[in-house]
Amino acid sequence: MARHRSPGGQAPSPDLDDALDGAAVRVRGTHRLPAPPSALRGRVVVAAVACGAFAAAAAGQTLQAAATDSTDSHGGVTPLASARDASAAFGVGGDATAGAPELLPVARVSDASAEVQKLSDSEHITQARQERDDAAAKAAEAEKNKPKCVRFAQGTFTSGFGARWGTSHLGVDIANSIGTPIVAAMGGTVIEAGPASGFGLWVRIQLDDGTINVYGHMNSFSVRAGQKVEAGDKIAEIGNRGQSTGPHVHFEVWTPAGKKINPQPWLAARGVKL
Repeated sequence: MARHRSPGGQAPSPDLDDALDGAAVRVRGTHRLPAPPSALRGRVVVAAVACGAFAAAAAGQTLQAAATDSTDSHGGVTPLASARDASAAFGVGGDATAGAPELLPVARVSDASAEVQKLSDSEHITQARQERDDAAAKAAEAEKNKPKCVRFAQGTFTSGFGARWGTSHLGVDIANSIGTPIVAAMGGTVIEAGPASGFGLWVRIQLDDGTINVYGHMNSFSVRAGQKVEAGDKIAEIGNRGQSTGPHVHFEVWTPAGKKINPQPWLAARGVKL
């Protein structure tokens, strides 16, 4: 500090100088504020940031409202251009005309093992459906190709339809050993199976058109009344029961009116030759 002199040019005393220096120190110390603590400084910084964010949000809302006004209210400047210019001035990123923050797509993470299991299950279902369809197609094809009329027994043709030994033979005979299978010549419904006069045992099957096929002299039978059979199904076995001269099967054809007709032409018309 500069030393003070008296008006006469005489140097002041040292005590006076010391007193003046002490007073100056006290005055400067009295008006200086202590530094704020660090916690207070942090609050001030947070408050400043919050005020800045609020101001930016208010500016964004103002720009969005301004963008919706007509061109005339802005002196010929389009709202889109004004919003973009103001956005650039305030440092707001993105397109200011969007009016909302951009939403970024979030990728969904799926369980790979679950997806693999779904694909495997779908493949199995498809394969099972294909196998079922193939089986149904094969069955339909087999049914289509299945013969509608077959030879009712294997063996030797021994007697035809007509007069024989002074009587009328109203059927045809196929001879073979006892136990040889007898099958249905055509499909139909069994209307009787069991004992019959002169035949020992017989089986009668009625076809869809009302025609009846008769099988006689069998050793045993394996069907019952009411049962549905298809052409070629086993119904009995050749025997020698009733009025018979040897093991054979006697076969007759009755029309829906009950008339007995020659089985040979009836079978031949359906592709079967005895």
